[in-house]
Amino acid sequence: MDSEPVKNGAVAVEAGRVVGTGTLAEVQERFPGARVRRWPGVLGPALLHQGPLPNAPTPRERIHEVLKLGATAVMEEHADTPELRSAAARNDVVVVPRDTTVRRRTALIGTGRADLAVFDGTGACIATVCAGRLVHRRR
Repeated sequence: MDSEPVKNGAVAVEAGRVVGTGTLAEVQERFPGARVRRWPGVLGPALLHQGPLPNAPTPRERIHEVLKLGATAVMEEHADTPELRSAAARNDVVVVPRDTTVRRRTALIGTGRADLAVFDGTGACIATVCAGRLVHRRR
């Protein structure tokens, strides 16, 4: 990992970008009045879904299944129809071009696109934020 998890860590997001990271107390001090969402688990960068997209009845639902896994990007070879690429675009899911060397982000980057995920102790995704929007939360 590029960095160790921050105990009681928090991320401030504005206009789809990460604008601050730190402990919850630090972030609340820098951004008073900001809306706070809390989840039990580890917050970090969202994933890149590298395999075939999950089966579902429609392209939109296939993209949503990826978001439920904590991923906000898919490989182009798996978004292989105009309908899947359109569904990805409508949901701000990044389609990574073929022949791109991909290295998974292991730290949240200030001013980077706010693609975040929270995972519980079993590795299940609790929440996914794509381009600053909460797109999945487990109830």
